[in-house]
Amino acid sequence: MEKKKKIHAIIHTTTVTAGGIGAGLAQLPGADMPILTALQTAMIIAIGHEHGCDITKASAKSLLLTFPGSYGGRAISQYLLGWLPGYGNVINASTAMAITETIGWTADAYFANNDINNQPTSNS
Repeated sequence: MEKKKKIHAIIHTTTVTAGGIGAGLAQLPGADMPILTALQTAMIIAIGHEHGCDITKASAKSLLLTFPGSYGGRAISQYLLGWLPGYGNVINASTAMAITETIGWTADAYFANNDINNQPTSNS
């Protein structure tokens, strides 16, 4: 149960941080992407660690590219509405949070399915 709580904390803390970054940089289209990518990469590494997997930064970035492909929709919403003070901040924060949360749970499912500690042994 402890592992599950830690993973929840990792995902939710990262999601809230992503929302703050998205809101704060809404009027600068694309400025938040490098920061969010680094944040999400670190989240994937932390989730992998909780599952007993030592994953490199390069591997985590590679996984990030295979997870939910909603960056296109986020980019469109940011360019169309992100520049609007107030509304743009809320929209950009919401999309950054939704994508980060989805990536976190996808990473958790990925590592849980590949968790060597949960694999049946030949003696079971």
